[in-house]
Amino acid sequence: MFEERKAVTAVESSTQVVLGGTRGGPDVSTLRQDRWWLQPVITVSILTSFVIYATWAAFQGVNYFVGATGVHELISPFYSPCLSTSCVEGSNSFGFAFNVGSLSPALIILIFPLGFRMTCYYYRRSYYRAFWWSPPACAVADAHTNYSGETRFPLVIQNAHRYFFYFGVAFNVLLTYDAIRSFHVIGGGWGVSVGSLVLTLNATLLWLYSLSCHACRHICGGQVRSFSQHPIRHKLWKLATPLNAKHMNFAWASLFVVALTDVYVRLVSSGAIRDLVFF
Repeated sequence: MFEERKAVTAVESSTQVVLGGTRGGPDVSTLRQDRWWLQPVITVSILTSFVIYATWAAFQGVNYFVGATGVHELISPFYSPCLSTSCVEGSNSFGFAFNVGSLSPALIILIFPLGFRMTCYYYRRSYYRAFWWSPPACAVADAHTNYSGETRFPLVIQNAHRYFFYFGVAFNVLLTYDAIRSFHVIGGGWGVSVGSLVLTLNATLLWLYSLSCHACRHICGGQVRSFSQHPIRHKLWKLATPLNAKHMNFAWASLFVVALTDVYVRLVSSGAIRDLVFF
């Protein structure tokens, strides 16, 4: 008898929940009173500016390499590795090239670093919110009435991120080589210039961005059921975890510096400025 009364009371005091309607709320877009829109606007501004500049720089096909006209050999990260037969003398360090006519050398290789960033988990969150408003911020209504996730074209391509990660690591190796090469003085010897430091900073931040990636952390230990049976992968996972916590910071810092590196090399190559040599 007691149990029956308890059940009846529970039914009478329960609140019916109805799911459905507009994502984020049917009546108002949000109850937030702060400037929640500021972060999406900043994200749109920065990413749009980067895309415009990177597209312009990629189609230029000039002023991407400092060779005989300078003291240190500097190459833009947008053009490395330079694998076109149209590459300027000294910029191709690998002994083979593709004949792509008048096509800019950057357009041969940019798909790989671009694919890595475009499918990055952090950048996906950023541009989903900023460009598609899906949703634009926490506790703000979604701009779309339905949601299919990343199960349909074109968003299903996002699942290729882990494969772009491998290409990203390969490009980091090449950019590290470029950084080391930039310390070599043309004509013999070694030295340090602003350009060599800029290329080194770029390579360092790209390594930190890649190694802090969620895909990297998953590769290190995400598939392991028992860390006790995989001590080496456990150590790698523990090394990647604190980096992963700073992934957002490395994502933005590396984005700024990769563009800054191209700007610096372009200015030196065009003769607008001189590469300051320390020794």
